[in-house]
Amino acid sequence: MVPRDLKVLFVCAEVAPFSSVGGLSQVAYFLTRALRKLGVDVRIFTPRYGIIDQSKYRFKTILPKLSVPVGEAEAAPHQPQTIDCSVLIHVDGRSEVPVYFLENEEYYQKRANVYNYSDDPIRFGLLSRGAVEFVQAGYFTPDIIHANDWHTGYLFDYLRHDNAYKNDAHLKKIAALLSIHNIYQGLFDFRNASEMDFDDGKSQLVSFFSDRFVKQNSLKRGVMYSDLANTVSETYAKELLNEDYGGGLENLFRELRGKLYGILNGLDTADFNPTTDKIIKTNYSKSTLDLRSHNKADLQKTFGLDIAPHTPLLAFEGRLDMQKGLELIIHNLEFMIEELGVQFVAVGGGDQKYLELFRDMEKKYAGKIGTHLQRDFLLPRKVFAGADAMFFPSKYEPGGIVAIEAMRYGCIPIVRATGGLADSVVDYNPMTDTGYGFSFKSFTPEAFLTAIVRTTETYKNQVAWKKIVRRCMEQDFSWEKSAEKYLDLYKRAIDFRREALAPNPSPAFRPLYS
Repeated sequence: MVPRDLKVLFVCAEVAPFSSVGGLSQVAYFLTRALRKLGVDVRIFTPRYGIIDQSKYRFKTILPKLSVPVGEAEAAPHQPQTIDCSVLIHVDGRSEVPVYFLENEEYYQKRANVYNYSDDPIRFGLLSRGAVEFVQAGYFTPDIIHANDWHTGYLFDYLRHDNAYKNDAHLKKIAALLSIHNIYQGLFDFRNASEMDFDDGKSQLVSFFSDRFVKQNSLKRGVMYSDLANTVSETYAKELLNEDYGGGLENLFRELRGKLYGILNGLDTADFNPTTDKIIKTNYSKSTLDLRSHNKADLQKTFGLDIAPHTPLLAFEGRLDMQKGLELIIHNLEFMIEELGVQFVAVGGGDQKYLELFRDMEKKYAGKIGTHLQRDFLLPRKVFAGADAMFFPSKYEPGGIVAIEAMRYGCIPIVRATGGLADSVVDYNPMTDTGYGFSFKSFTPEAFLTAIVRTTETYKNQVAWKKIVRRCMEQDFSWEKSAEKYLDLYKRAIDFRREALAPNPSPAFRPLYS
């Protein structure tokens, strides 16, 4: 049961449709709407970037002046002590979730992009402290603040550690949840920092304008000062305890493992729906799978491949870089074409060396390999609907949302069992006729090739294959399911905060950092 009048402030660097760059913006959009349907009063706090089309959206100023302190320690005399901002709200009668925008011309409106500026620590330090100031101003007082990634990790340090907030009777009661969508920690290389630049996370955050601010690890501090933290899959939460995945924070994650959870991201099942999708050639469902062959022929035609209905068509869609396991694909590609007799399509931009390799392969195997080597927001749907199987041989994969999208269309995933891929794909077992994908464990060309061979051999038995396709399409990865798990996590964080503030909290509820 939802706590009465549960209030959540969701703080993030990007949110669809206003500032959509990566998966975080989709999470902000869909998760908050799913929470609203569960009765949660959830609202979003995010920057108002210059890329937001002023002609498309209407805004109303609710706080004309919000003076955000830059921090006292080491503040240079010639630098301002505060940064003047304002807070606006998106005004739209159709909007399901209120969205507040932190407005500042220098750090947000004048920027053509959301990320990749040398002063990103200042820009997101401003977002983090601006959110605390907004709450302290009393316009909206949440029961819990849900912050996301390194951009907002500063927020909980300010909330729990800064003298301006830590003794505030209202602020100290607010629970804190940090979601880690990836282990990226900002501009500074914290993993290889010298002893002098090491950040233990316990010192006061310095001024935005201090040279030391960029060397203070926002993600680390967010984990330390949050009540609970979560990643976007249960397996990834466990992997972060290991050196290969933890990004230098593995010891901290081990120390705080009791407050680290994993929740798999959801899927917008209304938008990603092969029965209604207007982008694909022919709509179909699990009961009309024969119609899917029309989409396979359309995909083969689109990529200049031979129209071959009985040839396995394998695909890759995503960012072309080492993290996605491109080395494994390249290593096995010629063998797949020559010995296994498959076709292959690749969609996505990325590392130049992979772009050149795929171009060369496309020329060498005309009619068998097709590529579209740049980002495309529509073409992936055609790939999901037309390809027989899709590669996800990732070195690590926190969430694995593309595999979930592919399964919705009956495109069988071939995955390395890591992160969200391990949580979302059950390996096919021909003995028990269970599972709906093909997985492998070792990050080696041989392990990947074994999974490919298993896939192509199973494809020859179309009765078994169609059963697997149907099971893929039947899986429930809806945002409603994810939202229920987040709601449970909110309750846990609120209980943790309440117990931590008790006169004599038990050791289990006593914060390690304060």
